[in-house]
Amino acid sequence: MSIEARIEELGYKLPEVPAPAGSYLNYTRSGNLLFLAGGIPPVEETFTGKVPSDTDVETAQEAARLITLNRLAVVKDAIGSLDKVKQIVTVNGFVNSAPDFYGHPTVINGCSDLLVQIFGDKGKHSRTAMGAAALPLNVSVEINMVVEVED
Repeated sequence: MSIEARIEELGYKLPEVPAPAGSYLNYTRSGNLLFLAGGIPPVEETFTGKVPSDTDVETAQEAARLITLNRLAVVKDAIGSLDKVKQIVTVNGFVNSAPDFYGHPTVINGCSDLLVQIFGDKGKHSRTAMGAAALPLNVSVEINMVVEVED
């Protein structure tokens, strides 16, 4: 089964590749590594504000899943097919969090768990999950990643 078929089987679809919102690229490639820029969820009230005071953990996890699909759309754009992904190397997740919130890993599990569901062992990765005082456009989550790809 192709990776895109697996994504559809899980009830998701890849979004359109977003245009960079500033003076940066969606990704850079060095050898077989793709370094992806930070992605954010759709900028709508549901996915904005501090976790858990403005948006609950479950909604922030959904934001992390949507960002993951967004980042995978960038990977597909870069290499033509998600079947060429050799390994998700690392994920860096940032949570727009209230000062007394410490569940950042639980939020970023929305991304990590989905990557493993999609790619199996190739989706297992190292990770950073941390809180931030603020994120662009007041979104609740931002994620970037490094992906190893085939030639």
